[in-house]
Amino acid sequence: MGAAVSSNASQARPAVPGSRPLRFVGAAALAGDLAGAIAAGDGLTGAHCIHELWMRGELAVNIETALERLWRSAAGLIPEWLPMRHIEWLQLAYEVAARFQPRRRGRSNIYLVLLDYRDSRDDPYGVYVGETRHPIADRFDQHKAGIRAAGSVLRRGLELLPGPTMHLQGIARADAIEIEERLAEALRAEGLLVHGGH
Repeated sequence: MGAAVSSNASQARPAVPGSRPLRFVGAAALAGDLAGAIAAGDGLTGAHCIHELWMRGELAVNIETALERLWRSAAGLIPEWLPMRHIEWLQLAYEVAARFQPRRRGRSNIYLVLLDYRDSRDDPYGVYVGETRHPIADRFDQHKAGIRAAGSVLRRGLELLPGPTMHLQGIARADAIEIEERLAEALRAEGLLVHGGH
């Protein structure tokens, strides 16, 4: 019954993770909704459940297990904003990015790329902050193909992290240039290894 309620509720929920639509759901109900979503192959509800657990500071092993189960159950239905692996500082990235609001709409987009430093650092991940007029998935593909690529993304880019910057899509170029730099500085000030932002 919980899964049916969750499924109906998810249709009314915005697919914007930063709004945390499950913020006020109790732990037991959230666990039930996640189990129901995995059983039903409901990628959106499952993604919101995992995201909420992440934002509550759930143990990394539990997030990894939930991600693995959801990917097996609903790979084609999982929204692009849900990362494919546990990132310790994801909640912080959402909090920092939320501080920045564009003044005008336009055609530029801010994006984050997860960088892999598991071979050389205790903290296994860094982040690249970029700005583009292209769809961010296309820009990531360009980086990986060596087209106007940042070396850090070309060599170490694992995946886009679109969730924290969803509100920074389709903004004026002047705003995007300013926010790109300030967001990189703010993430760096929080102790993250940051590339880009220029």
